[in-house]
Amino acid sequence: MPLGIVVRKMPGVTRWAKWTWKAVAVLPGAPAAHWRPLREDGEAVEYHAVTLPLEIYRTDTEAYLTALANHPPSVYVIMRTSDSPDVPLEFVTVTASAFEAQDYQDSGEEIVEPVPMPASVIAWLEEWIDRHHVEEAFCKRRRNKEDIGKKEDGIGDPRIRQVADVYRSPRSKKQVS
Repeated sequence: MPLGIVVRKMPGVTRWAKWTWKAVAVLPGAPAAHWRPLREDGEAVEYHAVTLPLEIYRTDTEAYLTALANHPPSVYVIMRTSDSPDVPLEFVTVTASAFEAQDYQDSGEEIVEPVPMPASVIAWLEEWIDRHHVEEAFCKRRRNKEDIGKKEDGIGDPRIRQVADVYRSPRSKKQVS
């Protein structure tokens, strides 16, 4: 599903940041765009910056359920600051997977913005989940109760016939003479 990304440009609150940028909305089924101004309110400007495809996979239904459980349900816009002077942000992707968004946050390189999910996207995603979600039973891992302290695996070299120093490496034939 194509989603148009709406970003808001506002004056910065510190002397180090002239402008602040924030993803504020998505437009389901939006046509292609390139930083088209949508609304101006004083110095604040909202742009339809780009349209990206929202791709969903049947193996990620658990992550979509997590995103739908957020209050409000969210899609995540992943972006980076751009080196280009004419384009302030570079958009990586848009995702409905809370787990994928968390993975992007771990690197610290990208900006991850949760954006409220429109009702049409919620309905589309819930229908997908109803069709493809398979509940996985919780399986607790069990420890192997074998006592590993009884064996001395990996100690010494079996080629050495000395009891006194089992950690010494064997001599090569060149060193023997």
